[in-house]
Amino acid sequence: MPFSLWLSLAAVCAMGAISPGPSLAVVLRHTLGGGRLAGVSAALSHALGVGLYALLTVWGLGALIARQPMLFQGITWAGAFYLAWLGIKALRAGRSDTLTPHGIAETRQLAAREGMLVALGNPKLILFFVALLSQFVSPDMSVAAKALIVVTAMVIDGGWYTLVAVGLSHSAVLPWLRAHSHWINRATGVLLVGLAVRVLIG
Repeated sequence: MPFSLWLSLAAVCAMGAISPGPSLAVVLRHTLGGGRLAGVSAALSHALGVGLYALLTVWGLGALIARQPMLFQGITWAGAFYLAWLGIKALRAGRSDTLTPHGIAETRQLAAREGMLVALGNPKLILFFVALLSQFVSPDMSVAAKALIVVTAMVIDGGWYTLVAVGLSHSAVLPWLRAHSHWINRATGVLLVGLAVRVLIG
């Protein structure tokens, strides 16, 4: 892959990762609830979900989903209901739910699971890979070039959300966030439910 084309790919992946949405909300919530390691766990598992979509795209399954509107609609609706469930869960979580430490292993495991699921169930990611990333794939592309696309998408996504988790968990920032966690829960809950409604109404 020419370097100029790879730069375009990296820029597209960076814009997709940086744009605010349910992924950021999940990383934020787990960083607040479980600290830096929980936030990083959510970030890295989210990157694995992104890598899976990138892998499906370079295999040509993105085009298959685009040609099967009923399949695509089903995936989109499933993602919307999952976003709504996360949003309701965040709205119902009070200050004590966020600040009370659970077992570290359980918190990291939960963070990793939700990070993966929000990536796999995020309609924005489905649209992103079907509509944008597939433009960088050609039928005669080598295996190494396809692997580079997958690795680029994973590293940029995981790197960005890891930076978010590390930055939010800094000793000067996290106490303030914890003190206002009930408002952050409400804001992220409204954001997630709003995104779900937006997807469902088209």
